[in-house]
Amino acid sequence: MYSVISKDGTKIAYDKVGQGPALILVTGAFSYRKFPAQVKLANLLAEYFTVYNYDRRGRGDSGDTQPYDIVREIEDLQAIMDEAGGSAYVWGLSSGAALALQAAEKGANITKLALHEPPFVVNAEDPKPPGNFLKQTTELIAADNRAEAVKFFMTKGMGAPSFVVTMMRVMPGVWSKLLDVAHTLPYDAALLDGFMEGKALPSEQWRKVTVPTLVMEGTESPASLRNSAKELAGVLPNAQLLSKKGLGHTKKLNSKMISSELCAFFTR
Repeated sequence: MYSVISKDGTKIAYDKVGQGPALILVTGAFSYRKFPAQVKLANLLAEYFTVYNYDRRGRGDSGDTQPYDIVREIEDLQAIMDEAGGSAYVWGLSSGAALALQAAEKGANITKLALHEPPFVVNAEDPKPPGNFLKQTTELIAADNRAEAVKFFMTKGMGAPSFVVTMMRVMPGVWSKLLDVAHTLPYDAALLDGFMEGKALPSEQWRKVTVPTLVMEGTESPASLRNSAKELAGVLPNAQLLSKKGLGHTKKLNSKMISSELCAFFTR
C-alpha cells in the first residue's frame, strides 16, 4: 500500500501495479480498492499500464476529513495524478464515472477518459430516485442508520429489488462490507445530484471536456443506464459510445472484458 496527502490534508491510500503509462481507476458506490473484481481488473491492466487503484475518501485505508465536498474528491484524484507524474488515463465506474467527468470539467490533466455506465437519469419515463434523495441519504447516515441507508440507496437510488438487499444480508461477508462504507453513500449521492431527474444532460457544462472519451455500457444493463450512456456520448465533444454485452456493472463486473476494451482504447 502507498499513500498520498490530498490538498486538504487527507491521506489517500492506493496500490500501484504494472509498468507503462499511468492509468487511474475510480470506483463507484460501495466499492474500494480491495474489492475482488477491482483487484482483478488492476492486475489485468498491469500488463500494459502502471495502474493506480485507490480508495476514495472515507473508504478502506483512506482518510475522511469533514465536511465533505465534491471539490475535495476531485483534489484526491488530482493528488493521485500528481503522484503518477502529472497526467494519466482515467477509468471511472458508475458514480466514479461522474467524479472523473467532473474532474475533467474542472481541468484535471486527464490524457484519455473512460466513463463506464454513469448512473444519470436522462429520460422522464425512466425510474428516478426521490427528489430529496441526497437529503434522505445524508439524514440516514447522520442518524447512524447504516443498514437503512444501504437499503434506501440500493432500492431507491440504484433501482435494485428489495429481495436483492435481503439476499445480501445473508451472504457471508457481504453485508458487513456494505455497512463499512455506508457513510460514504452521501458522497455518491452528491456527485449524482441534479443528474438523476429525468432531464437532458447539460451539454454547455461539459463542452470543455475535449479529451478523447470512451463511454461504455452493457447491452444487458437497465434502460436508464443505457440511455444515460448514449446521451453522454452525444453531449461530450470528443466521445465515442461502446455498447457490448458483458459491460454491464449492476450484477458482476466482467474484469477481463473491461480490461480488453480499455487496453484497446487507451493504446490506440
